[in-house]
Amino acid sequence: MSLIGDGLNKAVQKAFTRPAPKSAGAQMRYLVKQLGGTKAVAQMLRVSQRTVERYVKDQIKKPRADLAGRLDGEVKARWQPQIRAKAKAKAASTGGIMIDVRARLGYTAPIGSTDQDRIRHLTLALPPVHAARLFDAQEQGASDARLQEIAAEALKEVYFQDGGRRAGSLDEVRFTDIEHLEFDL
Repeated sequence: MSLIGDGLNKAVQKAFTRPAPKSAGAQMRYLVKQLGGTKAVAQMLRVSQRTVERYVKDQIKKPRADLAGRLDGEVKARWQPQIRAKAKAKAASTGGIMIDVRARLGYTAPIGSTDQDRIRHLTLALPPVHAARLFDAQEQGASDARLQEIAAEALKEVYFQDGGRRAGSLDEVRFTDIEHLEFDL
């Protein structure tokens, strides 16, 4: 996944009403229930079907580090889909989304303006329209570069142009060298 996509997923996970399963056995049992069998889980996690069965029966309790990461990611991606959908819908319709970013930001503008890229730390509330664009692009499988373009357009409108009150001649915002990125609903 991408930096921005992961940030959006973490923001939505904060809306969960119950914690996701923590132990490897509980996570495997959840995935088996969701996918309808041990064979499908084994193929998804790239392990043998017998290994999945042993986790389900708690014969193995501690997975390897790479398997633990894949297992945790797959469980969280499927956990509480209705809560996830409601959180996204609320952000896209009324609430908007908060972005906390430390990155190199600059812009293309007419000659004579101070358009030099520099590291900026911004914490901004993005309006619902930008949250909707980000979530829609993520659901359609947009690349990290595309999500970064959408975030740059949002920062252009909210930060540089202040909703149309200034910098009307700004052409394009450069959003690179992301050091820190966090979203909150």
